[in-house]
Amino acid sequence: MKPVIQEEVTGCGIASSAAIAGVSYKAAKKLANSLGIYANDKLLWSETKYMRRLLNGLGHKTSNKEILFSSWNSLPSCALLSIKWHKENGKPYWHWVVFAREGNLHYVLDSKSTLKNNIRTDFGRMKPKWYIEIDT
Repeated sequence: MKPVIQEEVTGCGIASSAAIAGVSYKAAKKLANSLGIYANDKLLWSETKYMRRLLNGLGHKTSNKEILFSSWNSLPSCALLSIKWHKENGKPYWHWVVFAREGNLHYVLDSKSTLKNNIRTDFGRMKPKWYIEIDT
């Protein structure tokens, strides 16, 4: 799996979906917009139904519920993680990233454009709250 860089400050969900599906940001954004999903809609980073709909549109099934994060070793081979979880005016928000396990390798794809390396293995720095399992 390869990282896709978000082209908008608020495009982490679209970029994460693109990385999972192996398509460009532009292609994922086009599909997202046709489904009524827009990067600047705050619901994209405070609710999960938009990500499930987008990933389904890109041909990937998702788990029906969010699963509390317990350890990196317990994650499935592909998962959408919520990191940087916080509340603003009582409403939860987070940053979407992708966890991938390929054989003995495991890593996180982080779409943030200012990172030096978008393939992350600094697991101690990331604090996932929960995840959505992805059927690849």
